[in-house]
Amino acid sequence: MDNKPIIALDFSTKQEVRKFLEQFPSESLNLKIGMELFYQQGPEMLYELKTQGHDLFLDIKLHDIPTTVRKAMKGLASLGVDMVNLHAAGGRKMMEAAKEGLTAGTPAGQNSPILLAVTQLTSTTEQMIQEEQRLACSLEESVLHYAELAKASGADGVVCSVLEAEKIKKTIAPTFYRVTPGIRLAKDDTNDQHRVADPKTARISGASHIVVGRTITQSTVPFKTYQTVLKEWKGE
Repeated sequence: MDNKPIIALDFSTKQEVRKFLEQFPSESLNLKIGMELFYQQGPEMLYELKTQGHDLFLDIKLHDIPTTVRKAMKGLASLGVDMVNLHAAGGRKMMEAAKEGLTAGTPAGQNSPILLAVTQLTSTTEQMIQEEQRLACSLEESVLHYAELAKASGADGVVCSVLEAEKIKKTIAPTFYRVTPGIRLAKDDTNDQHRVADPKTARISGASHIVVGRTITQSTVPFKTYQTVLKEWKGE
């Protein structure tokens, strides 16, 4: 998957997805399919989008015992997705099992999907870390710890906020993926996310990939807005 912005398809139906994509030229896009769309439309939606030439990030956030995750990832690897994720909080054995499943399930001659570990959601705040998760560390320390654990467990990168991307790049490796959701244009509302940034800030702050949802999907001119995001992200 190249580093064009990843568009989060925050829709429930195939019809909504088709109507949205009709507004784009027939070129390959990076698309994120989350739980809302995947649980309601299933693998058929993935097949349709892959047939159109798009690269897919299946944002499924698995978190279960190692055996279950291994079997689930083995099945997901056969669907042709380019990137998939799980929660780092599931631990080392679970992440190692996920990698094993992806490798076992990838058809011969194809690349295994990129495995990402979610560190802390961009909706998580410092207060939640202390009062709800009751961690004996800061939000940033938790993210960095999970990133190091993910690397040691064989993951290819993490999902993190822009705020931690540069430190992860420096402490782990420039080639370790740092996929950052919560990307907005400066004029947009943050909605239910707290640790957000605009594309330019993400680029300067060391993100390897950005995920953009409502800024594009709720725009009255989505392709034009996508072009604006792309130019800011590329520094043009």
